[in-house]
Amino acid sequence: MDRGYRNRVTWRLSNRDILPELDDGVDQLMKLIPLLPLIMLAAPGLSAQPSFTRDIQPLLQKQCQGCHRPGGASSDLDVTSYAGLLKGGKRGPGFVAGKPEASLTVSYIAGDTKPRMPMGGAPMDGGDIEKIRAWIAAGAMDDSVAEVSDNKPPVYLQPPVITAIRWSPDGQRIAVSGNREVLIHAADGSKLVQRLAGKAERILSLAYSADGNTLVAGGGTPAQFGEVQIWDARAGKPLHTARLTNDTVFGASIAPDGSRVAVGATDNTVHVFETATGKELYKIGNHENWVLASVFGADSKRFVSVSKDRAAKVIDAASGAFLENVNALRTELNAIARHPKKDVVVIGGEDRYPYVYNMDRPKNMKIADDTTLIRKLDRQDGPIFALDWSSDAARIAVAGISPAVNVYEAETGKLSASCKGHTAGIYAAAFSPDGKQLATGGFDGRLRIYDAANCQLVRSFIPAPLSTGSAAGGAN
Repeated sequence: MDRGYRNRVTWRLSNRDILPELDDGVDQLMKLIPLLPLIMLAAPGLSAQPSFTRDIQPLLQKQCQGCHRPGGASSDLDVTSYAGLLKGGKRGPGFVAGKPEASLTVSYIAGDTKPRMPMGGAPMDGGDIEKIRAWIAAGAMDDSVAEVSDNKPPVYLQPPVITAIRWSPDGQRIAVSGNREVLIHAADGSKLVQRLAGKAERILSLAYSADGNTLVAGGGTPAQFGEVQIWDARAGKPLHTARLTNDTVFGASIAPDGSRVAVGATDNTVHVFETATGKELYKIGNHENWVLASVFGADSKRFVSVSKDRAAKVIDAASGAFLENVNALRTELNAIARHPKKDVVVIGGEDRYPYVYNMDRPKNMKIADDTTLIRKLDRQDGPIFALDWSSDAARIAVAGISPAVNVYEAETGKLSASCKGHTAGIYAAAFSPDGKQLATGGFDGRLRIYDAANCQLVRSFIPAPLSTGSAAGGAN
């Protein structure tokens, strides 16, 4: 159809008097619309073909992907993509197009081959099994969206929202979230040092190992996959990537001894990985809602995860066993940070109050028990989304929907300064390793660095290189 004709038809549909020669055809079409349901019933061949993206992939993500994915591929089977399912694992291809009766996936989920899958879970619904049978019988067509496969850096037309910030332990660099990449800047804002590209559209959390050799990024592509990236921080080279769940992941943290990485997910689970190999050690499902943040204890033997289910849960890092709740349940929790030397944490969320808790309970837990509470800080002007505790243990930074970051004296809970200048919500805050500066970022896409003692602005810059030709960095 030529462009001129297409434009005339489009104009015709909203201006019936301009092209009267089409009146008869349009009128006939309008008469057919009420009959479409009957037409579809009478002609099953006109119905939509089974779709891998629409029908099959969500089932695999929900019931199979927990065990069969990169970094944790049981039986060497990866079901996170069409190619992985087709390739199969130790026992052969996942399916044979056109032959559901000869396809291993159907055989295992139907229970014809033992052990029935999913292992240790409830059997897949019969209707869902039939969807997979029908897709394979129809030819198992691949309609999945092609992933970005090149390493070309993204082009920024405007500053992206900053959702994660972390200083390198030597204080020389600052890692900042970008679109499909982590931006590594010189700490003085003078230049962009590295661009660490991944496949995840969003980077929602960053963590350095204590020795500065490893950088962990957690994020993903909404409604598609979560991703944990483990980088050689000094060389800027990827070491391991683990894809999990069907949505972004949150609150990646690394143990002080560098052995493990924990990350929360929208399927109400926490996943723990071995840092050296990227292998998933276990996942736990003790939460009842999204898990949004985590932090390890000072000796790396435990970690605490916080969730929209209102709980801050203490987990044994070696086994994944649930130990106890730290807090009395109040409202949804979004953020957590730990004292640099003690097993004391500060948590915050929807009720706008930061709470400082001991991880260890002085007596047996009771319902609604709050004996671990040390102090409650001031109510903020909006929900809390970011917390950090300075390395000298002197200060706690609290950030959220309010366009200011409040800094408190950790020992007294007294407000010492308020860092202002942002024009909208703040989603990331991080003290420098010496505790003297505080970096913040959020909706307006500008990284601001303050004097932590008095909140005087030290420097401010847009960390992403804009396509207008202005270079990233350039403190002002």
